[in-house]
Amino acid sequence: MARSLILLPGWGLGNAPLAPLAEALEGHFQVRIEALPAFEQADIEHCLDLLDDRLPRGAWLGGWSLGGMLATLLAARRGADCPGLLTLASNARFTVGEEWPTAMPAATFAVFREAYELNPAATLKRFAMLCSQGGADFRGLARRLLEQAEGDDSLVGLDLLAALDTRQALQRFAGPQLHLFATDDALVPVAAAAAIQRLQPAAEVRRVEGASHALVVEQVNEVAAVIARFMAART
Repeated sequence: MARSLILLPGWGLGNAPLAPLAEALEGHFQVRIEALPAFEQADIEHCLDLLDDRLPRGAWLGGWSLGGMLATLLAARRGADCPGLLTLASNARFTVGEEWPTAMPAATFAVFREAYELNPAATLKRFAMLCSQGGADFRGLARRLLEQAEGDDSLVGLDLLAALDTRQALQRFAGPQLHLFATDDALVPVAAAAAIQRLQPAAEVRRVEGASHALVVEQVNEVAAVIARFMAART
């Protein structure tokens, strides 16, 4: 049976940022991008229930940013029914919390959430710029992300992002794990890479040089090559 990988997108921009990665992995694996459900409340277990019911078992789970955090929690829930996990620019906590300083300050996140509540369109544009900051052509990349955006950019999604904590899940999941971080990410500090390596020494943690949070778009061939090698060696 062909190896199967399910990818979950991040907040606000929909499936489009993951499409180039799925295309680059064609011929290696069966890749499916699964849109996030339209979450009605920031109830983590309910969100996982929705994903668990929708996604087939026996597939690798992966995701970008918020999608990677949800993939991690679902992988830990499924255990042996998930052959492997990969995350892309995805922290164990998106905001700073107890014993996890390598994340966005809670006050910064609160300001962003308030701005989105007041002016969603302008804030989503700013979000695309933040995703692209650090990239070689960050303005062009931001325009591309916005033009293709078709995601669920809800306040509930932001509240969910702030509430998630995957530290225990990363430690509990016994299957292979690959975590990729961008060295010039404006949303997820690259220092989180070392923190996750300490948290789960068995995982493979890599840094993609000169990449922004949108590494899945701007360095898609490099990212795809790392994923393909990692999965091929473990399936």
